Amino acid sequence: MSLTCMNELQEEILRLKKERDAVILAHNYQLPEIQDIADFVGDSLGLSQQAAKTDAKVIVFCGVHFMAETASIICPDKKVLLPDLEAGCSLADTITAQEVREWKREHPDAVVVGYVNTSAEVKAECDYCCTSSNAVKVVQSIPKDREILFLPDMFLGSYVAEVTKRKMLLWPGECHVHAGIRPSLVKEMIKNNHGSEFLIHPECGCTTSMMYYFGNGNKDKLGCKVGFFSTEGMMRYVKQSNSKKFIVATEVGILHRMKKDNPDKEFIPLNDDAICKYMKMITLDKV
Repeated sequence: MSLTCMNELQEEILRLKKERDAVILAHNYQLPEIQDIADFVGDSLGLSQQAAKTDAKVIVFCGVHFMAETASIICPDKKVLLPDLEAGCSLADTITAQEVREWKREHPDAVVVGYVNTSAEVKAECDYCCTSSNAVKVVQSIPKDREILFLPDMFLGSYVAEVTKRKMLLWPGECHVHAGIRPSLVKEMIKNNHGSEFLIHPECGCTTSMMYYFGNGNKDKLGCKVGFFSTEGMMRYVKQSNSKKFIVATEVGILHRMKKDNPDKEFIPLNDDAICKYMKMITLDKV
C-alpha cells in the first residue's frame, strides 16, 4: 500500500470515528499504521481499563478475538467491533471450557487462575482471571494452603510459580510466537550485544531457564541485565532506564511504540520472525 493511500485511509477512519462516536483501541502487537490511528495503545489489561473508562458508544478493538470479547463483557452497554472476526489466538485455542471442568473435577478443592488469553466460556469456569501484568499479585493473594490450577500458558505459569514460590499445576498451553523464543536465541544475542539490557515477556519459551541462568534483574558473566515484563511493563521500564540499547523478547509489533516513545534509544528484536499472524490480520481497510 502506498503512503498516500495509507494516509487517506487513516484520515477516513478518523472521520468515521468522530461521526460514529467511536474509540479505537490497539494492542501493542498491532501493525504500525493501526497503532498510529488508535486513541490508546497498550496491553490486554490497559486496553480493558480504557474500554471501561470510555464514554464512546462504539469500541473498535484492534486486537484478537478474546480481547474484544473481554471488552464486551466489561462494557455490556457498548457496541464492540473486531475488524476481523477470524483474528484468533493460538494460546486461547489450547483449552476449552469442557477441559477446564474435567480438570476441576480431578482437583475439586483447587483455585483456578485463568490467563486473560482465553475464551469467555473458559473464563466463566475460573475463580480468577489475570493478565501477565498482575498474574503474580493474583497468585500471591490466594491462601497458601490452597491448590492452584493455572491455565492455559505453561511458560507464564512457570514464571509465576518461580516468583511466588507457589506450587501450581499448569495447563500445557503455549503461544506459538513466544514458545519459539528459546534459550539458545537469547544466549547468542547477548554474546553479540554486551552492555545492553534484555527484556523478556513471561510467555516466552525461554523464561524459566533464563530465570535460573541469570536471576531476575541481575547481571551475569556476559554483563547483560535481564528483566521479565508484560508488554506494558516493558514500556514503563525502557522509559525510565538510563540504558540506550535493549534486546526485546516478545512479538515484534511492540518495537514501533518503543521507538516512537523513545527515539534516542535502540531496540533490537530477539527474533525478527516473532510475528503473530492473528494480530497482523487487522488492517486499515478492515478498520
